[in-house]
Parts: sequence; C-alpha cells; structure tokens
Amino acid sequence: MILPLNKSALRWIIVIAAFLLVALILWNTNTFFKSFKQEERIKMEVLAEALKNMNSPDLDADINLETKIISSNNNIPMIITLEDGLIKAWFNLDVEEGVHSYNDLSAKDRMYLSTQLAEMKKDNEPLAINREAKKGPTTDYIYYTNSNLLNKLKYYPLALLLILCLFGIVIYLVFKSNKVAEQNKLWAGMAKETAHQIGTPLSSLLGWVEILRMDNTDETTVLEIEKDIERLNTIANRFSKIGSVPKLTRHNIVLETKKSFDYYASRSSKLIDYHFDTDENDKIYAMINQQLFTWVIENLVKNAIDAMEGKGTLRIKVQSKGVKFVQIQVKDTGKGIPKSSYKKIFEPGYTTKRRGWGLGLSLTKRIIEDYHKGKIQVEKSELGVGTTMSVILKEL
Repeated sequence: MILPLNKSALRWIIVIAAFLLVALILWNTNTFFKSFKQEERIKMEVLAEALKNMNSPDLDADINLETKIISSNNNIPMIITLEDGLIKAWFNLDVEEGVHSYNDLSAKDRMYLSTQLAEMKKDNEPLAINREAKKGPTTDYIYYTNSNLLNKLKYYPLALLLILCLFGIVIYLVFKSNKVAEQNKLWAGMAKETAHQIGTPLSSLLGWVEILRMDNTDETTVLEIEKDIERLNTIANRFSKIGSVPKLTRHNIVLETKKSFDYYASRSSKLIDYHFDTDENDKIYAMINQQLFTWVIENLVKNAIDAMEGKGTLRIKVQSKGVKFVQIQVKDTGKGIPKSSYKKIFEPGYTTKRRGWGLGLSLTKRIIEDYHKGKIQVEKSELGVGTTMSVILKEL
C-alpha cells in the first residue's frame, strides 16, 4: 500500500529537486567552460604552428592555409613577444593592428599593451614559436587570454549561484509565511473554541444568579456576580472575533474609554492614584468595535499597572487631535521602556515579566492598526520615570 505524501514532505521534495536541478546546471556549465577553454588552447596551438610555418626559410612553400588560420582568429586577444620580452605584434585588442612597430605607439597604447601582457601571463601558459633569424635561431612567444564569449560564460555560474541564493531566500520566506499563517489559523481556532466553551457555563451562571435572588441573597453580592458574569461574556465575545473582520460602529470614545478604565481601577491596587483627565461629559466619536476597543484600553491600563508594580500614578486622557483624529494617552510612573525596545514591545512573545506570553500588546497593535486602521506607539518613555502610550484613531 502506497501512503499519500503530506504537504510538508511534498514541499521538501520539490525544493530538493529544484536545488539538484540548479546544481546539475552549474556542474554542466563548469564542464562546458573547461571544454571550451581547452578548445581555445588547441586553436592557439594550431595558430602558433601556422606562424612557425610562415617563418620557414623555404620561400616556395605554400602558406595559404597558414594565412587563413591566422586571419580566422578574430575573437581571442593575443600578443606576440620576442625572446627578450619585447612586444612584436598584437591581435584583437583595442590598439590599431596596422601599426607594426611597438615604439610608434602612443605612451597610452604602450601602457595598455603592457598591462594586457601582464594579465595574459597570469591567464595561460605561453606558446613558443621557434624561427630562424639573422643572428641565428630564436624563439617568439604567444600570450593570450580568454575570448569575450568565454569571459561571459565564466560569470554564468556566479549568476546561477545568485539565482540559487535568491531562490532559497524566497522558499524560506514562503515557508515562514505559511507557517505563520498556519499558526494564526490555529490560534484563531483555539480562541473561537474557547469562546464557544465559555458560553455553556455562562448560561448556567446566569441561572444560578436568579436562584440566588429567589433565595433573598444580598443584592450587592448578586450585582457583583452579575458584573463578573458580564465580564466573562465580554471576554468570550472578544475571543470569538479573533481571526475575523469585526464590525465597526459609531461610539463615544470618551465613554467607552472611561468604562474600561473604571473597571480596572476598581479592581486593582489601591496604592495607585487613578486620574481620568477628560471630562466624562465630553463627546468624541469614532468608528470602533466596542468589545475590541475596550480590550485595547484594558491591556494598556493593565500593562501600566504592572510597570508600576502596584504603586504610582496612572493617568488617561482622551482628546481631539486636529480635526480628524482622536488620541488616547495612557501615562504611568513605572519603570519605563528603553528606546531600543519601543518597537519590540509590540512583537508577539516579547515580555519582561516572569509570567505571561507577551501577546497583550501584540494583540493591541493588531486591533488598532489592522482592524481600526489607527496607530499605536510609545509616545515617550524615560527609565525610572514612566511611559506614555498613545493610540490615534480617525474621529467621526
């Protein structure tokens, strides 16, 4: 029985196959380069033999073939030197070949030929041409370098390697984004399932509240239980909205902010001075999702309380910023945030606490920027003095 391949295994097979294909192309290109270089060497050896025959003392020898061989070399740069190293002739270089005397060239051209000769000596072994001269037998040397085509081919493997690296980076980013997307789906699914599971005991708790009233339980106690049940219901609704696009409606930002602020103020350390620095009768409107927006305020307030370690001053202010924006400031007198961490605190998993997953500010940023098209940032912070967080939304 053949088991079907899972998606992960299939991806890896495709990636490995792609890398093997590129490696095969690189190996084949390298082999072709070496073969082509060897063919150029053979061509230069034939050309050296042709020059040797042309310098033969036999004046009646037919040199048509040699002439044709020499004239056919129109792509391999070469320089011929005398036995003492002086330049005798040059071909396929950016210097006029009709000038037969090296000394007749300009200083610039002589420098150019000398530089090219030095490079050719590094590239290939010279080819010797033995000939007869007035002073007796002597030897000329042919120096050459790769043709333009071979030089272009030399950089082809580097281009392939670059493509391979880019291909690897793209594959890595695709895999990473897929993994993040899968994790986001998992978290969204868990959040929705959590909200669903909370719904059942909440219904039962509402029934128990009615029983407590029937038993003439103290109304204050019943009201506090109802508040906590309402709080649990709010949390369940928040979790149910994760992973989906929330519906935005017009709300009074001052009122919604104060509700969340008061909830935490009444349930947190009494050693903290809480100040809501906006007149609660002011009306500033914006398009928000009520449950998610209050979650943002609660996260910011809770982080501020944690930063002060239960003692200090916490201020929150809502104000119009210009004519189109509303700003919510949360200011504490906590330990502060170093400037290098202004952006890191919004990354998933980043936390300075011993306990916690570092998701609060990450979710807050997503709610404000992705869902409400606003902006959240550290407005200012000083170590040992405190931090001011700022949320900006479009005013309606």
